[in-house]
Amino acid sequence: MSNRPENPNRPGHGNKQRGDLFIIAAPSGGGKTSLVNALLKRDPRLVLSVSHTTRQPRPAEKDGQHYHFISTAGFKQMAERGDFMEHARVFDHYYGTNSRSVARQLEQNQDVILEIDWQGARQVRTAFPDCCAIFILPPSLEALRERLTGRGQDSAAVIQRRMRDAQAEISHWAEFDQLVVNDDFDAALEELAGIINDHRRQQPHSVNKNYQNLAQQLGNG
Repeated sequence: MSNRPENPNRPGHGNKQRGDLFIIAAPSGGGKTSLVNALLKRDPRLVLSVSHTTRQPRPAEKDGQHYHFISTAGFKQMAERGDFMEHARVFDHYYGTNSRSVARQLEQNQDVILEIDWQGARQVRTAFPDCCAIFILPPSLEALRERLTGRGQDSAAVIQRRMRDAQAEISHWAEFDQLVVNDDFDAALEELAGIINDHRRQQPHSVNKNYQNLAQQLGNG
């Protein structure tokens, strides 16, 4: 996993005048959205970057709150203009993070969470090497399948594809700074909050070797 040296010239170092940037990624069914929502409720310094996507809204999702829903043609136009700090195709749909929106939040001294996949995380880390990238793991592949099945949203064929894609996503775990296992929700939330607070204070957060071993096993199937 990454052990990048601290950059004393990064925005927010020392006399903090800009916010910090956090990436939180997970396979589908990993519990990322629930953990992020709980973090936002308990920590007023955190804000979520609202991504653009070409997929259709799910029940109860609101445009501008959960995602900016946009046509494929509109998305491609934004990408051609260079409006996205990262964008990727996931499950046959496009997702992207607006550069100007994130820059505005950081300049307002807000700590910004990006809920993105490993492809987007790789792009952001290239442009923002001092961000903190966190990957959420399920306790097992069996638990992940149960969560996906329990949502009642997808057919068996779609769930099987999501499982294949989940393993592929987990295989990129070493590109992230920290791992969190979402077995017990409250414990995972506390660990996630601890990682964020340590990064704010420029304090190292210990790496859990057991989590690394689990990620290796899950990513290899």
